[in-house]
Amino acid sequence: MRILVVNPNTTASMTATIADSAMRVANAGTEILAVTSSMGPVSIEGYYDEVFAVPGLLIEIAKGEKAGADAAIIACFDDTGLDAARALANIPVVGICEAALATTAFIAQRFTIVTTMERSRLPLEHLVHRYGMAGRCKVRAADIPVLSLEDPASNARDRLRKEISAALSEDRAEAIVLGCAGMADLTAELRREFGVPVVDGVAAAVKQAEALVTLGLSTAKRGAYASPVRKPYKGLLEDFEPEKLAAK
Repeated sequence: MRILVVNPNTTASMTATIADSAMRVANAGTEILAVTSSMGPVSIEGYYDEVFAVPGLLIEIAKGEKAGADAAIIACFDDTGLDAARALANIPVVGICEAALATTAFIAQRFTIVTTMERSRLPLEHLVHRYGMAGRCKVRAADIPVLSLEDPASNARDRLRKEISAALSEDRAEAIVLGCAGMADLTAELRREFGVPVVDGVAAAVKQAEALVTLGLSTAKRGAYASPVRKPYKGLLEDFEPEKLAAK
């Protein structure tokens, strides 16, 4: 089985963190193909960044499917471009937020997502509502830039820990969901420190993707995720005509 894991931002060091998390939980027969988007922002922090991350993401989804991937994972907790990717691809596409929430729901009644920037909190609350978890899940922001997680000199990880402590005491959370793919390398450490389940969306998405492939399931191609209608695209987006993108 081959699973494509796409980092939809353009920071290769974050892709390395994501790939390590994915490979740690993948079955022995699963090959993880981790790639970095070739265009777009260096990190995704809010609606504006998200929009400009989608074109590069779709290019990698199309290339990965053509290269033989059995499933794809979008490794951004905003589930950036998830609906568009599912319409484009014929293989299952899993978002790490949806996978993390579904997984955590099996093991806890109350849980809290702890994400990075305050501007990301509301988009994640919208996803929590969309995925049917609004009555069980809260969202907190540690107000730390995404890339600061990679800087040992910053206090980002201390602020993350402070917010997790607040979630456990104030939200009465029974489990914590890490709301950024760049936090994936902290999972085991935080589980030991806080003594509660801590769920990384990348790892959860790998197991969901493996299950879908094993079950022989893929995205429904009627209704919402029907293949894009063939039509001309103009200007800078000409190469994103569905048939051209699929041929990349």
